[in-house]
Amino acid sequence: MVIFGGSGDLTRRKLVPALYNLSRKRMIPGGFTILGISRSPMKDEEYRSRLREWVDKAEEAAPSDPETWEPFSQGIYYLPANFHDAAMYARLKEVLAAYDTRRGTGGNRIFYLATAPSDYVDIIRNLGSAGMAREDSGWVRAIIEKPFGRDLASARALNREVSAVFREDQVYRIDHYLGKETVQNLLVFRFANGIFEPIWNRQYVDHVQITAAENIGVGTRGAYYEEAGALRDMIQNHMMQLLTLVAMEPPPDFAPNSVRDEKAKVLRSIRPCTPEEVGQVAVRGQYGRGFVGGREMPAYREEQGVSPNSTTETFAAIRFTIDNWRWAGVPFYVRTGKNLAKRATEIAILFRRTPHLIFRQAPTDHVESNVLALRIQPDEGITLKFEAKLPGQSMNIRPVSMDFRYGSTFGPHLSSAYERLLLDCMVGDPTLFDRIDSVELAWSLVQPFLDRWSSTDGGPIPTYASGSWGPAEADALLARENRRWRRL
Repeated sequence: MVIFGGSGDLTRRKLVPALYNLSRKRMIPGGFTILGISRSPMKDEEYRSRLREWVDKAEEAAPSDPETWEPFSQGIYYLPANFHDAAMYARLKEVLAAYDTRRGTGGNRIFYLATAPSDYVDIIRNLGSAGMAREDSGWVRAIIEKPFGRDLASARALNREVSAVFREDQVYRIDHYLGKETVQNLLVFRFANGIFEPIWNRQYVDHVQITAAENIGVGTRGAYYEEAGALRDMIQNHMMQLLTLVAMEPPPDFAPNSVRDEKAKVLRSIRPCTPEEVGQVAVRGQYGRGFVGGREMPAYREEQGVSPNSTTETFAAIRFTIDNWRWAGVPFYVRTGKNLAKRATEIAILFRRTPHLIFRQAPTDHVESNVLALRIQPDEGITLKFEAKLPGQSMNIRPVSMDFRYGSTFGPHLSSAYERLLLDCMVGDPTLFDRIDSVELAWSLVQPFLDRWSSTDGGPIPTYASGSWGPAEADALLARENRRWRRL
């Protein structure tokens, strides 16, 4: 595995801890070799020492021990180089050929682009010019991190560059949300249980809410977030992925293209929105001052690297409509934001109310809809909320819940998303990775919102207090249809 950006933040926090965990679990072969490439001058031993420090500090990895670290670290190397220097790639090719002989890697390559997106095109072009995308003796794959483009035009341009060098089956566009166990469990929950799929449609479902809430601000990433915003950072990728998994039809099998075909069909079925319609189906917001967890938080415009006149959204809520037989008339509401009241990612299926309540003495306004909630993080699990009678002579009805918790059932130590996805790439399984058509379809759906919110007539951006659940306009978005957001 060649990691472009071998000393960067992603490598430090996610990639190396995940690879070490895979090695510790004996899920990768002894000859597995890592080559980190970055500009910083460093020797192999210094790089290995630094990686060990990162593993020991990582939340998602067990502390290193000599028995597992020593054989793992013997396959770690470092190459100080400039990604934009075409001559470097000839040297890289020679280095990798030497590993084939010394480490037995057999010509198998994964090129991981853990760099700034602005480096992607140069790296891909140079790999192609050096002939390193060809599969002469083993297989060659490329993992590309999000954001895959910053709008529809740039995503298409990047796809053209990638397709000129790699075949589509060599390209693994990674979205770590799809590596989470609870996200994958959604497919098992739907398609391995006979009691839920028959009611997973417009006849029984009133609407769907998908929430990805964070209780932190942008911190030191203000400059990055100014270029991204909540729409690019969360909705175009993570949230759209969750929506497709909820709404997709059952595939004929669990083959990679069967699953990805059904996800793409959902994206094609979502009703496109014009820039003029954005105000009717979407709300944006930006956090102001407030308190989160008892701590006073600055406003977004006061954060490091943020313009004092910024109109970048830190909150976004959108109503999507899927025009197909299963979901006609069922709105899908998605929302995401920073500095909200708590950290929670959840998919909630809210079912229609009973058509007639026979318990006349019971206050009907207190009878709630049944809800099936799939918690992605934290406290991963599934909750089914239904109505039950309180003990006593009176017919008093109260909602109760049946809970399944991953930690209680399977233990607290779930594999990290990157462990699953890296291993899938190694074995050549692209099921949980984004395909070229899905990337462009997702961008085409959010492009009108980008255009509207970036234009001068996009209107002022609403603010919300840090520690709240977003701007009041987000509540109004649902209230217009006599609905409300779930309290998480």
